[in-house]
Amino acid sequence: MLTSGTTSVSRRLLGRLRDVMAGAGTAQERLDKVVTLIAADMVAEVCSCYVMRAGEVLELFSTEGLKSESVHQTRLRVAEGLVGDIAAHARPLALADAQAHPRFAYRPETGEEIFHSLMGVPIIRGSRVLGVLVVQNRTMRHYTEEEVETLETVAMVLAELVASGDLVNRSELVPVDGNAVLPLRLEGVRLNAGVGLGVAVLHRPRITVRRLVAEDPDIEIDRLNRALAAIKTELEELFSRPEMRDGEHRDVLETYRMFTEDKGWLNRISEAVRTGLTAEAAVQKVHDDTRARMALITDNYLRERLHDFEDLANRLLQHLSGDDEDGPRGELPEVAILVARNIGPMELFDYDPKRLRGLVLEEGSTTSHVAIVARALDIPVVGRVKDVLDMIEPLDPVICDGDNGQVFIRPPEDIRETFIEAMSERQQRRAIYAKLRDLPAETRDGISIGILMNAGLLLDLQHLHESGADGIGLYRTELPFMARSALPNVDAQTMLYRKILDQAEGKPVVFRTLDVGGDKVLPYWNPSDEDNPALGWRSIRITLDRPAVMRQQLRALLRAAAGRELSVMFPMIAEVAELVHAREILDIEIAREKQLGGVPPTRIRVGTMLEVPALAFQLDALLPLVDFVSIGSNDLTQFLFAVDRGNPRIAERYDPLSPSMICFMRHVADKCREYGVHLSVCGEMAGRPLDAMTLIAIGIRSLSVAAPAIGPVKTMVRSLDVGVLVPYLHSLLDARDHSLRPKLRSFAIDHGVRL
Repeated sequence: MLTSGTTSVSRRLLGRLRDVMAGAGTAQERLDKVVTLIAADMVAEVCSCYVMRAGEVLELFSTEGLKSESVHQTRLRVAEGLVGDIAAHARPLALADAQAHPRFAYRPETGEEIFHSLMGVPIIRGSRVLGVLVVQNRTMRHYTEEEVETLETVAMVLAELVASGDLVNRSELVPVDGNAVLPLRLEGVRLNAGVGLGVAVLHRPRITVRRLVAEDPDIEIDRLNRALAAIKTELEELFSRPEMRDGEHRDVLETYRMFTEDKGWLNRISEAVRTGLTAEAAVQKVHDDTRARMALITDNYLRERLHDFEDLANRLLQHLSGDDEDGPRGELPEVAILVARNIGPMELFDYDPKRLRGLVLEEGSTTSHVAIVARALDIPVVGRVKDVLDMIEPLDPVICDGDNGQVFIRPPEDIRETFIEAMSERQQRRAIYAKLRDLPAETRDGISIGILMNAGLLLDLQHLHESGADGIGLYRTELPFMARSALPNVDAQTMLYRKILDQAEGKPVVFRTLDVGGDKVLPYWNPSDEDNPALGWRSIRITLDRPAVMRQQLRALLRAAAGRELSVMFPMIAEVAELVHAREILDIEIAREKQLGGVPPTRIRVGTMLEVPALAFQLDALLPLVDFVSIGSNDLTQFLFAVDRGNPRIAERYDPLSPSMICFMRHVADKCREYGVHLSVCGEMAGRPLDAMTLIAIGIRSLSVAAPAIGPVKTMVRSLDVGVLVPYLHSLLDARDHSLRPKLRSFAIDHGVRL
């Protein structure tokens, strides 16, 4: 709501705009007067108006403050740069330091490098984005909510001029053949990374039951049993495939097989048949009853398991109705994007994975069984795309952007070309990185950097040797726990950890103990409602409160590492007392295994994550107790700046390359060097080349990153002269800048550091 002060400002400005827009001159001349008036009234050095052209291109139509020759020459695609981001999300953006924002796109022809702050709003009419209105200032100006509201009000008036057809041909502003000229772009959640282009194949598996009343219940029971036997045969065929030998996706299908033997579910179907229903009608009735009961359940895991029952019910109905050959297994297009409300893990195998380029779901979560199977098959997945089935037709062109959690339906050619070029460039970069695989990660001045890989599933191990990583710097043990329907026992954990060490083939592996809670909920533990789950009962706090879980995991790790080195890392340690407690549990398990006559590891290395800032103030007490420390930059950033990473309004408000964050991490690096304790960084910061360059400059010599980041980071390392960077970085640490990112990026460009 506008305040009284804002209202008076808006009225004054709107009155002047009304006079300009009603005056003489062409539409372009009136627009030029409007941006000049806005700049003056809002005390901004720059006001610019970008207008949407066909093909999702934003063209600079008028400006006060930028170079005049850039008008009608500067163009940005939707989602490109800050202006494109405003158009893509149809929401305002106000930044005190726009150049530090990761979306910032520099256009040299505009001369905007001298302007630091930026406020922009979409120009909207009839729910369609027609352009973007932007003001900029040289200083780092913090725009108020009232100023944003004023600019939004102005943009509403300006929309009438843009929509008049005098600036842009009206044909570019109206729908064509029932579809908007602009592509339909939908937001979702990334369930598996990657990008895929193809045509839509809609997954609508429901079978209509036409024969309801049975003539002979015994015949119906026999039909039901034969349908179940056919499904079990299909499962056995799946288990025999080479790609199903190992991994959490096999565990998923093992869980699915348990559903086919669920006595309670099967007995209810048999009882329904005995009442006089056909096998098909009985399956449908029991499934409808199950869905009605589970619809009242709020637990996400139990709701996900409903999809497994749906998959099984649909498969039974296909076999019983004889539609199994004419169902979803029909011939796929050469490149297909599968679109579904949700889908069971076995249903996914109905489609040829060699032709599947992506999966788009209206529902789904990162722990859903189909997401785990899709990761094993390397299929990009975007979930929680609301009402996507109502907005798409079979064989519509689709881009499934799993990297950014977005879906483009019927994209225009230039958007398609942009993605195709990006995918081609990615392939070319991968070829370059592959050539570096066996070369050392060594800087130009001879400093060796350890580049390790983050992992969380057995299927990640295939990237360890492909990428040339030095080892696994972070194995997230919680992911296999989340893929199962019950807490894995010691034997199951031992087998898993032994496979990991075997596949690592002697390269070091750092196992992080169970790190759940917050946004990572185990399906068989009922989470408690917490106002701030990221700050609540999670991680080491859970396992110290439930020591049996920690004892079993440590016992499994000790047995798996028999005769080999074992590295154990405890997460989210906030004070030394917590580490001491965890080590005591480990020591008890070591003594226990010795008493039982087990073969001990050749060496046990104990480390801690440093994510909670409080721990940094106990380093003198901590460091004599550990062999290594790993900074988790994701949570550290969240806790250091008191920022909720899940809140889109503030998630990117603070930059890890701020002076405060860099100084904090340099202090930790100096202390670890003093005590001779190995230090690494394993958060997202380590995987971004510019950020990794900065970490190296403050003394960090080990980085653990996602597999795709290994090549880019190694490329940066081999082009870096640390001796030149260190004094430059130190000269910046007393700066009052919001972020040092722009200056560090300029240094990298000037000194040939490959980012």
